[in-house]
Amino acid sequence: MSKNAPHRPDGNAQDASSPLLRRAGKDLLSLALMDARNQTLRWLSVYEAALASDGWRVPVLPELSPPLWEAGHIGWFQEYWIGRHVQRQRGRACDPTGIRLASIEPHADAWYDPARAPHERRWTLDLPALQRTKDYLAATLEITLDLLDATDTDVADPDAALYFHRLALFREDMLCERFASMAQTLGLSLGAEVEGRPSPRDALRALPLQGSLAQRPPLTFAPLRWTLGLARGDGFVFDNETSAHEIALPEFEIDSQAVTWAQYADFVEDGGYDDARWWSADGWRWVQQEGRRVPRHVAQMRQGVLQSRFGVLVHLPMQQPVVHVSCYEAEAWCAWAGRRLPTEVEWEAAAHLGASRGFRWGEVWEWTASTFRPYPGFSSDPDRDYSQPCFGTHRVLRGASFATSGRMRHLKLRHFYRPERDDMFCGFRSCAA
Repeated sequence: MSKNAPHRPDGNAQDASSPLLRRAGKDLLSLALMDARNQTLRWLSVYEAALASDGWRVPVLPELSPPLWEAGHIGWFQEYWIGRHVQRQRGRACDPTGIRLASIEPHADAWYDPARAPHERRWTLDLPALQRTKDYLAATLEITLDLLDATDTDVADPDAALYFHRLALFREDMLCERFASMAQTLGLSLGAEVEGRPSPRDALRALPLQGSLAQRPPLTFAPLRWTLGLARGDGFVFDNETSAHEIALPEFEIDSQAVTWAQYADFVEDGGYDDARWWSADGWRWVQQEGRRVPRHVAQMRQGVLQSRFGVLVHLPMQQPVVHVSCYEAEAWCAWAGRRLPTEVEWEAAAHLGASRGFRWGEVWEWTASTFRPYPGFSSDPDRDYSQPCFGTHRVLRGASFATSGRMRHLKLRHFYRPERDDMFCGFRSCAA
């Protein structure tokens, strides 16, 4: 294996991008892990082209993190839960505090463990340079693939045996989307090629810069009972998706697609950002503190939307979904329009039952009215720093964005952020009040 890049997958890359990866066996999982690492290296090339000459410096902001820390953390996470974890084949039943093997990088825990290097400290760390980071990524992947190859899946619970390999895959996919949102925040170009690797432009080929969506009427659903969440034992399940439970839903009407720029522009033109009637107390406080009068990255909204996309000002078709809005902005638009945000169970039921009736999703993450909380019967995964610290303070988003890996696109997936965040590729749809 090269010290700078993983093996190139020989199989069908489209298969490695399927949402069915939650149930993938060893061969397909191996291809997907290599594909994810290639995406990480491509993003590192983007950041190298933009930041290396300036010492890789980025502003200290809640929505940013040093890119070399993020890359190193990917390797650390994989090594911590697979390469160093002697109970890895027990899956969720392992003892997460048990003894671990030493890291191949002596300072890895001090650098990349979020418990020892919380967000605010990452700018003060003496992180290794790019080449050493790449070497660590290559070595940790090689160990991961070797251990995957040696994993015995002819056991009573093959999902347990593959649990940490699947977890590492999806965590890397999440962090690659974080690389995309940070590049948008920093205004980095996606066009440069470095060291012969293709640009992440290929990974974001669905970037909705061109074309429009035909406006579709809302969908109405009669009262129904819907099973929210997933049961263990059918492939990989995130802890915040457990456990499956049934909820009674009254009749509701929901938009068949996300709110568009044309719809949102009417709110802006009507003085929506200057009228406290439409905002929650927290939202009005936020909009005043930020001095916000249009969504993030927007330079112009009259006579068409002009928004910065990866450092380039682009005129956006008015029928595209509005993007880079906080939950506060989504709620304010709904109040102004006499609508409301859907609950996450309404969103999920409509996405499933309305698939043949024109329900469209996947361009932007969509805010919901639901506070991020554990489902009944919740039991934490060994990685207890993922979901639990965010319960009660974050809001649920559903769907996916154009930057989301195909492997992550699942109707049960719960994304979650604080309601003031607008750096992600996030929009919303509405329900009848």
